[in-house]
Amino acid sequence: MTINARLLSKTFGLNKAVVDLSLTVNRGEIVGLLGANGAGKSTLIKMLTGALAPDSGDAEVNGYSIVTDRIRAQTQIGYLPESTGGFDDLHVLEFLRFVANAKGLFSLEAEKAIDRIVEALSLAEVLTTQLGQLSKGWRQRAWVAQTLLTDPPVLFLDEPTDGLDPIQKSSIRAFLMDMAVSKTILMSTHILEEAELLCKKVIIMDHGQILGAGPTDEFLSENGRLEPKVKMLLGASEEKSPADG
Repeated sequence: MTINARLLSKTFGLNKAVVDLSLTVNRGEIVGLLGANGAGKSTLIKMLTGALAPDSGDAEVNGYSIVTDRIRAQTQIGYLPESTGGFDDLHVLEFLRFVANAKGLFSLEAEKAIDRIVEALSLAEVLTTQLGQLSKGWRQRAWVAQTLLTDPPVLFLDEPTDGLDPIQKSSIRAFLMDMAVSKTILMSTHILEEAELLCKKVIIMDHGQILGAGPTDEFLSENGRLEPKVKMLLGASEEKSPADG
């Protein structure tokens, strides 16, 4: 396994964002993290990437603890955050060079990595455009590109196709499917169709806990849709939550 989380918890004030959550994700899998806004998906991903310290519990990424060996764990990770704001004044090429340098790639090595990603994601036409001048779709694509510069074995993607038009979504999905052969990908999405198309397994969250997890096929209805089972699980969770306090 390449992601192994054990009893992760995080509380903000009175809000229990993630509660004693455990999961495993193996190499060669795209696993979809599903749930409503506020379910705890982004908080979980932030903890798994080392961007946010858990209150309790631990997780290992390719064998490195995010608590006791965070820096080495982060060398294994490509991370697309939920919010892709900032860097508005940088051209796309400048942004990719900045991120490459921050990740320890310089000169020829950095340029080779950038060239590879620019070609793969068809970014050539916007390289000299400032991030702040890009459409949401192109900006999202530039941020997806930065996750891949060091060719990391593990990817955490928070809503990777958010804001993309249908053609761009199709391109990103095909790219992710190609990469999944050799990488581990945990992605959150509110687009159930995306999980149906991409994900080998799904994890359904609500109120910081896992309601269901397993192969995607096990959650599909007779017409091949996730929506009925996901709605059923979330509805049952809502019915229980008032009694849970």
